[in-house]
Amino acid sequence: LGLPSDLAELLASGQAATDEVHLVKDRLLAINQRPTDVRGGPAGSVATLRDSTELRALSGRAESARERLDILYAAGVGIGTSLDVTRTAEELGELAVPRFADYVTVDLFDTVLAGGQPGGVTPLRRTALSGITEDVPLYPVGRQLRYVDSSPQGRSLRTGRAVLEPRLGEAPGWQAQDHERSAQVVEYGIHSLITVPLRAGTLVLGVVGFWRSVRPEPFDEDELALGEELVARAAVSIDNARRYTREHSMAVTLQRSLLPRRLPEQNALDVAYRYLPAQAGVGGDWFDVLPLSGSRVALVVGDVVGHGLHAAATMGRLRTAVHNFTALDLPPDELLGLLDELVGRIDQDEAADDSTAPVTGATCLYAIYDPVAGSCVMARAGHPPPALIRPDGTVEFPEVPAGPPLGLGGLPFETTELRLAEGSRLVLYTDGLVEDRVHDIDVGLERLRRALETAGETPEETCRTVLDARLPDRPGDDIALLVARTRVLGPDQVAEWDVPNDPAAVAEIRSQVTRRLDEWGLDELAFATELILSELVTNAIRYGGETVHVRMVRDRSLICEVFDSSSTSPHLRYAAMTDEGGRGLFLVAQLAERWGTRYTPAGKVIWAEQPVP
Repeated sequence: LGLPSDLAELLASGQAATDEVHLVKDRLLAINQRPTDVRGGPAGSVATLRDSTELRALSGRAESARERLDILYAAGVGIGTSLDVTRTAEELGELAVPRFADYVTVDLFDTVLAGGQPGGVTPLRRTALSGITEDVPLYPVGRQLRYVDSSPQGRSLRTGRAVLEPRLGEAPGWQAQDHERSAQVVEYGIHSLITVPLRAGTLVLGVVGFWRSVRPEPFDEDELALGEELVARAAVSIDNARRYTREHSMAVTLQRSLLPRRLPEQNALDVAYRYLPAQAGVGGDWFDVLPLSGSRVALVVGDVVGHGLHAAATMGRLRTAVHNFTALDLPPDELLGLLDELVGRIDQDEAADDSTAPVTGATCLYAIYDPVAGSCVMARAGHPPPALIRPDGTVEFPEVPAGPPLGLGGLPFETTELRLAEGSRLVLYTDGLVEDRVHDIDVGLERLRRALETAGETPEETCRTVLDARLPDRPGDDIALLVARTRVLGPDQVAEWDVPNDPAAVAEIRSQVTRRLDEWGLDELAFATELILSELVTNAIRYGGETVHVRMVRDRSLICEVFDSSSTSPHLRYAAMTDEGGRGLFLVAQLAERWGTRYTPAGKVIWAEQPVP
């Protein structure tokens, strides 16, 4: 019969056998054999031979189908676990090695990695490389690539179809890309390749390569189909990550364009800041440092509820509003009241356009520091309390009435005045620094206190220490941090006079001002300053009530201030040829760099600034 020797020996021995498989030429035979003398029967044996070639082939196909379904199921679960393009590409390689291929490469267009759409002659970049060994001579991760059209990858990109190369060394165009590296790859033992374009709709995002070296059998048509399905699933996740990257980049760009590019120059505070966007999405945190009249400085920290473009755009509107309201020189409680009305109107307008629009909510803390008085007046609308580091290093959280968040309306805001010694540090921040889903805000505040107690003396060192101690690895919310160390203008920089309610007193004030300017070495400004003060003091005596007070401050500019008890503000106008008055403020506006009015509980202040030579 031409039976193999092992099968002939089995049949001759008469030993029992159950479904032993033997290969006879090109057929698989299942052998069953039983002795006949087990229960006293005649000596001998009975053997049956069953051809199981087709059954084994069918079983093999079923096993292959099961493995294929397992891989596809794992791809659905394991690819796309994050909205990160690079990580998604890496997950595809980790899944396919070694179950499907010995090495997997993922090459994406540079524009895809940045969140854009591929087009033109944009180069590709090796984004992921997974394999059973690390010394494979394939292009490394990060390498920029331009595939020639005749290479397998180039053909996949050009045609949008997968390419199967069962014998890589004989593949057309294989050595056209890089002759030296192609020879190294084949010498290394890689013998088979499948390239599949990463397609999302009509967009080709890149190309995936499946490489085989350890398994001796080459890729076949069934495995080509499996590779296409794996890449198709990965392409959906990569495209989603690309779209998210684009949206996130747009939101970050918008938000950063709405935040301060640089801090304004001023002498009242030494300021440092940090702004860190959330990893999961852009929020609406913002901060500002705004110089005011009289060498005062406003500090603002705010937070819009929610994330994304809507929160960033709303933050920009609120920050612009704060700038405009600050120009009015309003006290903190009144400014927050105007912001509260603005947020309410934003909600009404958006609800009228879209009933499903999210309700805008925001918190804000607004503080004004006066370096002449060494005082800080502040109010907050639902915002976390400020922290204060005294010059001796002690840390406290001043009692500032919280107030309702912006947009609720109907409730007033309260102000608190603090006396700050020179060298005190005021720490303003958003809730992302002290709150998370695990810990209560009280825990966060206590941790912040401990970090501030160990911080260095400068605002920059304070920012660094706080973030090193408090910043989570992947913050879930934006973090804005503003640290301001106070300075105080000494008596040698401030001159004050009470003015009798008599027009004749103006001449004496001019004389005293001239002497003080001479002491400050500002003789060049004497003439202009005399004219400015003559006009402002004369108007105050004539229209401003019983009490008139003059203050002159030497800072980055020379500031002249006239206090009176009237609440009526003067207005600049053009006097007609026949008018006897009305030219004084016009003259002040020509001589001063800036001038304006601010109101106090006892009246108002008319101020003018001149640049110091």
